[in-house]
Amino acid sequence: MAIKQLSIFVENREGTLVTVTDTIAKAGVDIRAMSVADTNDFGIFRLIVTDIAKAKQALDDANAFVSITEVVAVALEDKPGSLAQVVKILADNNINIEYMYAFITVSKQFAYVVLRVEDNVATEKILSENGVKLVTEEDMAKL
Repeated sequence: MAIKQLSIFVENREGTLVTVTDTIAKAGVDIRAMSVADTNDFGIFRLIVTDIAKAKQALDDANAFVSITEVVAVALEDKPGSLAQVVKILADNNINIEYMYAFITVSKQFAYVVLRVEDNVATEKILSENGVKLVTEEDMAKL
């Protein structure tokens, strides 16, 4: 049930994100969520998109260094404490979160959180057993 995320390695210089986002736009792909992590020399631009294959192909054609990573996404009630509950469940089960980022839906009914963990299957099982709603690629495409 994991969803696919694009990770694009970009130089940390003016205009790089314009090139990447323009390439994705010209491919007719919408960005649903994103995160940028940077160092002095490069950044990692992580994206959840409506059509992973089309976006990757467009970026490959533009000579971008891009990879696909499977991540876990959950839908949380958009209220205080929802994220703390999920983080506690994972900590109590010795699951380390490597990174995460979040966004809210247009309806503001849920906050969606994308989690990168070592073992997606174990994480999904533990979260499901604890009543946490997992998000599928189909759910993301409907946003």
